[in-house]
Amino acid sequence: MVESDVSMPPEILLPLLFAAAFVAGLVDSIAGGGGLITVPVLMGIGLPPQVALGTNKLQASFGSGSAMLHFVRAGTVKLSDCWSGILWTAAGAALGVWAVQLLDATILKQMIPWLLATIALYTLLSPRLGAADSHARMNGALFYLLFGLAIGFYDGFFGPGTGSFWTMALMMLLGYSMMRATAATKVMNFTSNFVALIFFLSVGQVRFVEGIVMGVGQFIGARVGSKLVIKRGTAFIRPVFITMVLALVGRLIYQNFK
Repeated sequence: MVESDVSMPPEILLPLLFAAAFVAGLVDSIAGGGGLITVPVLMGIGLPPQVALGTNKLQASFGSGSAMLHFVRAGTVKLSDCWSGILWTAAGAALGVWAVQLLDATILKQMIPWLLATIALYTLLSPRLGAADSHARMNGALFYLLFGLAIGFYDGFFGPGTGSFWTMALMMLLGYSMMRATAATKVMNFTSNFVALIFFLSVGQVRFVEGIVMGVGQFIGARVGSKLVIKRGTAFIRPVFITMVLALVGRLIYQNFK
């Protein structure tokens, strides 16, 4: 049993966590960045940082899994097209979780806000980017080898902005529309979330009650969000995507300099 300083009564705490996770799942299924909501909430109720991150991976697995299932059932993404990506992302995430125990994440924390800002600016200045499927600039097998390992490693090692990196890479290099890229991103997000969760479970850094309550909220929110993506398309995703990337940039810069 993981100990914490949580003192809020369950009748207040659990509905609060459910509501936060519902909103996070809704936003994350559309544009990523749900961790901007859930991690501060988990730390705010008194969980130690490592336990907050482990519990966040539990509830995030529900959200990314829910969105992935909905996109698969709707035919927006085919798992048969993603197997190499799933395998390489799982390998990358496992390496990232292992490396974070050994290496200092300071350099990544300083670099990532500027990479994310570049993504937001490029998306803002390229109004046709992701409007429809286009010609692929890289072989799919090579793409998933390189980016599955790299982004999977990043998600296991640090994490913020993972969905944004996947969406941009899929649009620019495989020629995916923004809606199709968003759907494929959820497959990869679920993969790296699940791999990281296994590690956190193995070292006892997960709160099950809080994580499962939030997981239910994430599952429902992600289902609503993925329906909106399919119904509204790229015109709906773009502003939410840019907003969440900029929010991530602002939060990471604040954390670096506070």
